[in-house]
Amino acid sequence: MAEEVKEKKTTKKVAEEKVEKVAKAKTVKAEATTETKAKKAPAKKATKTNKSKMQEFQGTGKRKTSVARVRVSVGTGIITVNGQKLDEYFDLATLVAIVRQPLVLTETDKSVDIVANIYGGGKSGQAGALRHGITRALIEFRPELRAELKKAGLVTRDARKKERKKYGLKKARRAPQFSKR
Repeated sequence: MAEEVKEKKTTKKVAEEKVEKVAKAKTVKAEATTETKAKKAPAKKATKTNKSKMQEFQGTGKRKTSVARVRVSVGTGIITVNGQKLDEYFDLATLVAIVRQPLVLTETDKSVDIVANIYGGGKSGQAGALRHGITRALIEFRPELRAELKKAGLVTRDARKKERKKYGLKKARRAPQFSKR
């Protein structure tokens, strides 16, 4: 009986020693990995890239259900919309004229590059959203242009949207045809 008690105690001790060894091994391994990570990670260089030198000004434009995120930077007059040139993205000359309106008005069409991402709505709404976004970005780029753009009515968002359909009606306001008999 005394031998059985001694065996139980020794097995407990052996199990505790194993647990301690595993815990020590884990801490040693964790310390080693942090040391190797510190060695592997090179010090970050303080060099500037061309992109960080170039200053970009952002503006968000909205029209109907379209949203345009616009970035304006000093450049040569290139306008890129969703990865395409402006003339390729907007087929109609009227839509291109709408988009260029704030640039022509402020005479910055040859001195700034524009990169825009547009989503939602149709082409006409997207053109209006892009015009609004360009206007906001130009105001951030040069605050003195605000008065000129405001006078032309380009700063205000055109909030007209399609009215929602109501129950009992065929469209937003169109009632079903009345039948006398």
